[in-house]
Amino acid sequence: MQTRAPADPDVREFEATVTAAAGGEVVLDRTYFYAESGGQPADRGTLAGVPVVDVRAGDDGVVHHLAEDPDLSPGDEVVGVIDDEFRTYCMRAHTASHLLYGAGRRLLDDLGYGGFDIDAEKVRVDLATTTDVDDAVLVELERLTNRAVWDSRPVSWEEVPVEEARARDEVAFNTKTEEGVMSDADTVRLVEVEGWDVAACGGTHVANTREIGPIEVLDRSNPGEGLTRVEFAVGPGAIDRRATVRRAALDAARDLDTNVTDLDEAVASLRAERDDLEAAVRTYKSAVLDARLADLPTAERDGAVWRIGTVADFDPNEVGEAAKERVGDDVDALAVVGEGSAPYVVVATTGEVDAGDVVDGVTERFGGGGGGGPTFAQGGGLDADPADVVAALRGG
Repeated sequence: MQTRAPADPDVREFEATVTAAAGGEVVLDRTYFYAESGGQPADRGTLAGVPVVDVRAGDDGVVHHLAEDPDLSPGDEVVGVIDDEFRTYCMRAHTASHLLYGAGRRLLDDLGYGGFDIDAEKVRVDLATTTDVDDAVLVELERLTNRAVWDSRPVSWEEVPVEEARARDEVAFNTKTEEGVMSDADTVRLVEVEGWDVAACGGTHVANTREIGPIEVLDRSNPGEGLTRVEFAVGPGAIDRRATVRRAALDAARDLDTNVTDLDEAVASLRAERDDLEAAVRTYKSAVLDARLADLPTAERDGAVWRIGTVADFDPNEVGEAAKERVGDDVDALAVVGEGSAPYVVVATTGEVDAGDVVDGVTERFGGGGGGGPTFAQGGGLDADPADVVAALRGG
């Protein structure tokens, strides 16, 4: 015996006879509780007045797992009551996944099902496709899906021979997630959204797409090679998400002194202005750093002319690049110690002095680590006052 939920999804209360009972596990001669499968969760509700916590398909029928032992025996008559709110949500969410796939048929190349799941907050569909689902494609998927809701398309289902279903090119098979839909069966259940999508599916669905309500795409990701995961909300969750996005867009438009429809242009203008400012800042910082390096005191060591001193407010990479550019103009070596809580040393030379040896000497004396080659080296994590490191470099 299998659940009658997919065939009669609007049934919320029914009578049945117990065929087996052990502890909190009960099997009936018929049931309208949906057993978890294919990414759709089990129905909630009560059986004989006891909460149903799970429903699973077993070898001997659909097993209802109850919150406590109802003390039932085979032959007992019981009443099952299905949680209307959760069943309705699952019907809407499952049908919405078909609409999303139908939208994918119109936008994506080499489309196939990669997986499906419903939870209390969102629905996910894994689309196997060679198309790069970027922001523009994602927005169009959402638009087409909601348009299919608005079009009030009838939804129907029927059992057809397996071979007939396989022969129809337009039928989508979600064989990875629709467990048992086609295994050891002569027929397969096809769910059709008129003029939009047809798929082999064993879940519960609404009779018309207008019953679904708004659909809001939440996120996309790539769970595996060739797969794009699209997550979306249905109904109240979609309404709340849409309000949040709308509020954020209005706030951003107000802050940028524009309207929502022109927000992209305002952001592009702001980004260009930011890029210009960042370029100006880099140029300014480079000029400041170059001037500071040029002002460092000189010293003679072993016949070579050095500039040795400290700088603040620049990281070692910035100092290193500037030192490489300046060395050789009027000095043979440039040794710079960074001020701050984490002193570092940067050495650039023309090759007359081995920069790596200099840095090794500093880190041996003051701790930290680093390294490099004959013309450039740097070290960090020095456990010393920068002035003491400079004094050591000057003293040889």
